[in-house]
Amino acid sequence: MKPTDFAQALSTYLSAYLPGQKNVSTHTVHSYRDTFKLLLSYCQHVRGLAIERLALCNLDHHLIVGFLEWLEAERHNRIATRNQRLACIHAFFRYLQAQDPAGLWSHQKVLAIPMKKAPRPAIGHLTPEVIQTILAQPNRTTRNGRRDATLLAILYDTGARVQELVDLRIRDVRLDPPPILTLTGKGNKTRQVPLMSPTAKLLKQYLDEWWLGRNGTQDDPVFFNRQRRKMTRAGVAFILDKYVAQARQHSAGIPEHVTPHVLRHSKAMHLLQAGVNLVYIRDLLGHVDIATTEIYARVDTELKRKALEHAYPDLVSDELPDWTKDDALLTWLNRL
Repeated sequence: MKPTDFAQALSTYLSAYLPGQKNVSTHTVHSYRDTFKLLLSYCQHVRGLAIERLALCNLDHHLIVGFLEWLEAERHNRIATRNQRLACIHAFFRYLQAQDPAGLWSHQKVLAIPMKKAPRPAIGHLTPEVIQTILAQPNRTTRNGRRDATLLAILYDTGARVQELVDLRIRDVRLDPPPILTLTGKGNKTRQVPLMSPTAKLLKQYLDEWWLGRNGTQDDPVFFNRQRRKMTRAGVAFILDKYVAQARQHSAGIPEHVTPHVLRHSKAMHLLQAGVNLVYIRDLLGHVDIATTEIYARVDTELKRKALEHAYPDLVSDELPDWTKDDALLTWLNRL
């Protein structure tokens, strides 16, 4: 059977254009792939369209809108997930505009489908005291406990995304002063993040204990599982969950769900509260636009309060007046 124009376009887009010309990460390609797997499933099982016969002319504005509604109604996806799937579809149709000019009008109708507005989620973060309690939970008298203590310390100290942590290789570690980690983030962008002295000491002891850093280990993952393969994101989340559950027995007020990304948010908030410039926080977290980093300033009500107090320190007195001694006011009230 002759491949359809949609099959050719999608295969080229996922296998050549995204990794070759856009230089996106494998994780990003997988995200696009998963979106189109869901779209194909919708076309086949809901619309009754045979996948092997699916053409670009079938992927019109009405079909895409129906797919988005199906995600919310049948799969119970949140608005954020729905918008993420639509962003992947938009990117594909922007690519199609140059590859298939004959369908330009149809492609632009799909591109005109708007993102759905959703309430901005609150940024979950933990206090320094809670972070300290969690980091103190691993049993450092055991080998795995020392590994877990190092992993959690790096996750918080660097503000790394969990994928950046699991992708960390020995060659990305420099322990000579000043100690630095090279993290590879979204879009294969790299950045260098400094390590605080206690974390650098933990990492050096960990590398020495596991015989890492020697010749021939430069491409080995820093953190690995029992099969000596790099740890997965689920593995990191499992380790964090274990110690959060232990910390909850010693400290009240720990949220029910603490993800690795909460540690990233917490690091950013603690730096902001310590007076660190937003530009430095942006560079540490690997944000492309400082507007992304500004969300931490918007949610920190304590900083807002202190800023207002600094701007207007003496305009409002903390002494309450005694209205019973105001004869003119009492006379006026009696006349009402």
